[in-house]
Amino acid sequence: MTTQTQLVTEVPAGPATAAPEAPTARRGVRPIPMTRLVAVELRKMFDTRAGFWLMASVGIVSVLATAAVIIWAPDEAITQNTFSSAIGMPLSVVLPIIAILSVTSEYSQRTGLTTYTLVPWRGRVMSAKVVSTLLVGVAAMFLALAVGALGNVVGSAITGLDATWDISLTQFGNIVLANVLGMLMGFMLGVLFRSSAGAIVGYFVYSLVLPVAFGTLAAFQEWFRDLQPWVDVNFAVTRLFDQTMTAEYW
Repeated sequence: MTTQTQLVTEVPAGPATAAPEAPTARRGVRPIPMTRLVAVELRKMFDTRAGFWLMASVGIVSVLATAAVIIWAPDEAITQNTFSSAIGMPLSVVLPIIAILSVTSEYSQRTGLTTYTLVPWRGRVMSAKVVSTLLVGVAAMFLALAVGALGNVVGSAITGLDATWDISLTQFGNIVLANVLGMLMGFMLGVLFRSSAGAIVGYFVYSLVLPVAFGTLAAFQEWFRDLQPWVDVNFAVTRLFDQTMTAEYW
């Protein structure tokens, strides 16, 4: 017969008290400033070869359009308005494409995986993209104005005529507004389709196909003639370019 010895551990009398927990230090995390987000989005628009040459095309197109006016335009057409119109036409195509690619490049190059991990609030990212896109658009218009003014001076010197400055500050503001609206339309299509090809095709349908369709319908259907200005955005926006903007079009 074996004897089992039980060891009894004495527990001090009184209620058991747990050791007080040390307070956890909470570190406040501040969100990334919007200025830094805008700076990053601006850099992303330039740091690829495609983005760099697309941005460079703004200056290249302005110089080529200015040279074309100097070479082929008649002497009496060497005015600031002529240079602005010649430069504005190709820019109205290039600038919306820049706005489209600022959004769709996140998905085509898959940089969105990094962007939305570092900044999970997509609304802040999109706001930064809008601001950077508008900054590029406004800067491009001032660059085009400077190139056109230089072309006006050179063209007037070649023809021996006085330089004609027939673009007022209000007219220039209307042209900038028209291009900004075009860029915002391209930006919206980029957000909607998230595909470079789809958004670019959608923009050309909006800017080239729909105006022709609406104009044809207004020419043959009297009921649509009065309705067109209210449903065709381009019908009113083009008035910002040709200086016929009225309160009704606003």
